[in-house]
Amino acid sequence: MAKIKGTIVVDKEQCKGCEVCTTACQFKCIGMSKEVNGKGYRYAISVNDDCTGCTNCAIVCPDGVISVYRAKIDSQ
Repeated sequence: MAKIKGTIVVDKEQCKGCEVCTTACQFKCIGMSKEVNGKGYRYAISVNDDCTGCTNCAIVCPDGVISVYRAKIDSQ
């Protein structure tokens, strides 16, 4: 049976650190960086490997800076 594995890519220079994505993620895969971007904002980062690629984070992002990728992983 194949499992869906997701991952996110955040445009950290465009992220304004609103944290809406962190509350939208049911698996708590997104957190905020300790560093700041060029605009002085802490930006969203992936914090664990539990992402399923549901796209909730990308849908709620007001600036559209999150891209979600999915891959099928064959379980043995």
